Amino acid sequence: MFEPLSEPLKKIARGATILMVGMFLGLLLQFIARLIVARYALETDYGIFSLALVVLTFAMMLASLGLHVGATRYIAHFRAMGDAAKVRGTISGSLLMAATASVVIGVALFFGAEAIALNIFHTPDLIPGLKIFSIGVPFFTLINVLVALFRGFDRVEPQAYFQFILLNTLFPLLLAMPVFLKLPFVSVFYVYLATLVLTFIALSIYTVKKLPPLTAFAGDKAGIPVTKELLLFSLPLFGNSICAMVMTWTDSLMLGYFKTPDVVGLYNSAYPSAQFIVQPLAALALIYVPVATALYSQNLMAELRRNYAVVTKWLVSLTLPIFLVLCLFPEVTLNLFFGSEYVAAAPALRLLAFGFMLNNLFGPNGPMLVAMGKPMFLLWAGLAAAGANVILNIALIPPLGIVGAAVASVAAMTLGNVVPVAKLYFSYRAQPLSKNLLKPLVLSIGLAFLFQLIINSFITVTWWMLLLLFILYYAIYGIATVLTRSFDREDIALLLQIEKRSGINVTPIKKVLSKFL
Repeated sequence: MFEPLSEPLKKIARGATILMVGMFLGLLLQFIARLIVARYALETDYGIFSLALVVLTFAMMLASLGLHVGATRYIAHFRAMGDAAKVRGTISGSLLMAATASVVIGVALFFGAEAIALNIFHTPDLIPGLKIFSIGVPFFTLINVLVALFRGFDRVEPQAYFQFILLNTLFPLLLAMPVFLKLPFVSVFYVYLATLVLTFIALSIYTVKKLPPLTAFAGDKAGIPVTKELLLFSLPLFGNSICAMVMTWTDSLMLGYFKTPDVVGLYNSAYPSAQFIVQPLAALALIYVPVATALYSQNLMAELRRNYAVVTKWLVSLTLPIFLVLCLFPEVTLNLFFGSEYVAAAPALRLLAFGFMLNNLFGPNGPMLVAMGKPMFLLWAGLAAAGANVILNIALIPPLGIVGAAVASVAAMTLGNVVPVAKLYFSYRAQPLSKNLLKPLVLSIGLAFLFQLIINSFITVTWWMLLLLFILYYAIYGIATVLTRSFDREDIALLLQIEKRSGINVTPIKKVLSKFL
């Protein structure tokens, strides 16, 4: 009666689950580290650290040259074609290009730290942090590329274990020393650098042991044409990554330019809070590229279109309760995690939560276009969105501050998704939205707002109630799905897969659900 989950969806579900767990643990640990830094230092110091981290991440993305996506796609493609020599060529070319670029950019950042700190951010105290972080650029870049190589082999565990968990575990642990010894704030930058170096060493050891093709690429002539082809494919993705970085960090950079570091610190309490909504999409995108590439290479377009709609529905189902908590109770959330002085960022958090949830509704449109070999289209779409973000920030930050930055981010994010989704629909008849997604979504949001009116009329929500509300919103979505008969056969197949792996008997649930199919 119930069909099993297709092999591509199994890979997506398994890989996305591993990555989401790793990403959420990493984000939680990163959140703890930010809390330690924020409470250990003044708002100004926290703002300086945030700005330096923006510059470091930007430098890493520059040095990656788009290989963190291009290498994954090419390894998956050549594996599907059975061309082992070109797989090895992709690996060797990716590492060589990334290592070279990262050293060059790291040196440039070291000698340009003073110019960046004084001319762009007007903050002399930023200079030491930028010089320290410049040393970490090669380590950060190679971590990013190494995990991309593993993803090309449908192996997402290294990214979850090393980039998400280990990196974000070491930082708060090592932070204990400067906090307890009350060392100068500059020690926080040295701690983050040590974290990058230790993570890179651990990942390198793992790579040598677990990625056999690495030991066989030396002198492989197939690596020369593959390197050229890979670079040509990856450069537009590199440009798109820069656009994504602009989208992510322009708000903080512009706030640092037009306002003061304490305003940057205030905004950086809202933005990472809202990012919880979009993390499952980020995890899904990482595993979606190799899986979608294999389907597209075999011309299985009907299955590819169906999977696009199904994974979007799963994504929205997973993240809707997070959105509702952050959107309806931003003050309580900020007070819980950052303290009462950050409650002023509540309007920005509400806007950003809306923008990230809208982003999820468009599904993994970027990875779809990468799998279909359309990096140039993604680049143009990214340039349009990034340009809109810069213009809107310039126009809105001076009069509106962090609210203006949030509005600019949401508007640009929406534009950056609408264009790729339109391309997918008109060229391939692929779309992320379905009736079984929209019906329970609309009903759930309506019921959630009704509950909020009732709750606010009788009680004052405190921090310990947030978990109860989170569970309540999941229950509301489940009820809405049942009432609107919005189950798909893939939902049942996923339930069967969970039953098989966990050993939990879900027969009663299956009997109920079978009546609504």
